[in-house]
Amino acid sequence: MQASIHPETAEPPVEHGFTVLCVDDEVNILAALRRLLRKTGHTVLTAESGAAGLLILAQEKVDLIISDMRMPEMTGAEFLASTLDSWPDTARILLTGYADIHSTIDAINKARINRYVSKPWDDEEMLRIVDEALAIKRLEKEKAQLNMVVIRQNEELQKLNNSLESQVKVRTAELELTMLELNEVHEKLKKGFITSIRVFANLMEMRADKLAGHARVIADLARQIARQLKLPEAEVQDTFIAGLLHSIGKIGLPDSLLAKPYVEMNLQERNVYGTYPSKGHAALMALEQLQNASQIIRSQHERYDGLGFPDKLGAAEIPLGARILSLCRDFEALQAGFLTGKPMPRHEAISNIESGSGKRYDPKIVEAFCSVVAKPENTPDIKELRIKSKDLKPLMILARDLIASGVMLLAKDHVLDERLVNHIRAFELADSSSLDIYIQVK
Repeated sequence: MQASIHPETAEPPVEHGFTVLCVDDEVNILAALRRLLRKTGHTVLTAESGAAGLLILAQEKVDLIISDMRMPEMTGAEFLASTLDSWPDTARILLTGYADIHSTIDAINKARINRYVSKPWDDEEMLRIVDEALAIKRLEKEKAQLNMVVIRQNEELQKLNNSLESQVKVRTAELELTMLELNEVHEKLKKGFITSIRVFANLMEMRADKLAGHARVIADLARQIARQLKLPEAEVQDTFIAGLLHSIGKIGLPDSLLAKPYVEMNLQERNVYGTYPSKGHAALMALEQLQNASQIIRSQHERYDGLGFPDKLGAAEIPLGARILSLCRDFEALQAGFLTGKPMPRHEAISNIESGSGKRYDPKIVEAFCSVVAKPENTPDIKELRIKSKDLKPLMILARDLIASGVMLLAKDHVLDERLVNHIRAFELADSSSLDIYIQVK
């Protein structure tokens, strides 16, 4: 028994190169097959017996077996049949002589050979038969290669998807953190903006002692009525700001006119006084954030029946915020005595407002006003506790505006920090006074 492996090729194997095992007991036949198959690019292995062929099959991956029929010890049919169990996918070609027809038929039945070739063979015909026998192998090899490409691409795609998912999660987390920070900054800016307006309103009212805190009360009532009407929060905010700044146009009026009740003014004084809403509108119109509030301020003296000023608007022509502000301003002025020269009790001021429904005031706003004022007085929307400055701590939240001598120092809802706590204590010490401090409690 002699086995030899001769991976002889005339040139490097091509992409679809296969391994062919030639088995024959005649050396010259093996040499002829090697020469013939050399130009195909396939790897050619040779064995001089069936037993030697089995040894090679155990060591090498073989795609095609070409075996002679007549060999000592083990015929080609027996050899090919013995390969079925271990190498069922290997293609098989049997070389036969004319006298071997019965053995060939038996090999076809038992060894499942693909083709048989009669000796002597035609080289071109042999090459064609070999190529046909390996056609399925070639397709399987291409399929395997494509599968490997698909698997590799799927793995790369999965890695890319995982990477993208990871990047998206990281980016999303970064964006969420950024949005949270922006929201916090926005809230601080919004609170700072409202606080600035409140401080400005207090500075305006310092010109008339009896009006100290007047704008703040009007603005708070206007906000309650706007919410009672279920207006969008943006409109509620505009109405509240307009309430704080409703008197901004009075800056240019003489002190003597500010101190005089409206009923005591002569016609000329009333004409001068009546210009302040337009002046307030003009003063604020350049500020984009205050566009809506400035229009509310301009129309605050319009009447529901159309007899107001400065534009003689009526009913729905009047901005809703201005209709709310008009009522709230008059209600506070009646109680302060600014309209009649004599302070009016709360219940009488309410009756006065109700009597103006449909004439001076919008009926639906009068109805909302009555619902608001019917609630118990001084009942805060949140729980509050009055404390002394020595008990203040950082992160406490003011439940009311912090007022000193009619001037607002800090606005309601302001979150205290250590610096502000120290400033409040220092202010009390320098002013020799005790501030009314209310904080929110859970």
